[in-house]
Amino acid sequence: MNSENLQKSGIRVMQENKTTLSLEDIHLSFGGIQALAGVDMDIEKGEIMALIGPNGSGKTSILNSISGFYRPQRGDIYLEKKRINNLKPSKIAAMGVARTFQNLALYSGVSTVDNLLCGRHVKMRQSLLAGLLYFGPGLRSEVRHRIQVEYIMDFLELQPYRHTQVGILPYGVRKRIELGRALAMEPKVLLLDEPMAGMNMEEKEDMARFILDIKEAKWETVIKESPAIVLVEHEMDVVMDISDRVVTLDWGKKIAEGTPGAIKDDPTVIKAYLGE
Repeated sequence: MNSENLQKSGIRVMQENKTTLSLEDIHLSFGGIQALAGVDMDIEKGEIMALIGPNGSGKTSILNSISGFYRPQRGDIYLEKKRINNLKPSKIAAMGVARTFQNLALYSGVSTVDNLLCGRHVKMRQSLLAGLLYFGPGLRSEVRHRIQVEYIMDFLELQPYRHTQVGILPYGVRKRIELGRALAMEPKVLLLDEPMAGMNMEEKEDMARFILDIKEAKWETVIKESPAIVLVEHEMDVVMDISDRVVTLDWGKKIAEGTPGAIKDDPTVIKAYLGE
């Protein structure tokens, strides 16, 4: 199949095999409000890319576009060469895109372990009959899912809270649970929307450590390869410490991209945050 036919079928020909997620000329508007205007970016496997910018610059709009909650009017989004911006959020999740939310989206009335098991739903492939009978394939599948959840609970140090109702847990613990639920999906792309918002200093340090460990595949009992991580975060010290690359947005446009050190001293970035 030649390049033209591949593109018609929704498959992009990429020169770089390490590129996991690619955004091309993304435009998104709501009525007369331009949320994104021609945004391009590539995220590699095992990379932490941070999105920064003033409030309203388009950071969460990018995450919502990647995960399928928003449909850009122009441009394309590719996950491992497959165009995904025409797919439903459930399909995109099943293909390997997981996310956390700025405002917690947990099931507060059930336990920690049950919240993490909810993240395994995209991996549950047995028939309804096998699940109902709960033996043979159904039982083996249940055991596999629970083993993966146990790995995640150990990794994120959640074992003390396994049977506790999530709604009564401290905020920082609930943030870890939401990260764990995303990890339970075995993501190829992990979207983190302000994972440290509302945390104290110790909780932020723990979360930064967990994110770095995910990048370095220190939890390979759950997945075999590190995901591409897209991080939206207002804590600039954290962004500069743990990111491989930083993309700066302002008024829906990408105004700078580079290493944390280069971005920190970029006059265009300084102007966007501080004004003239």
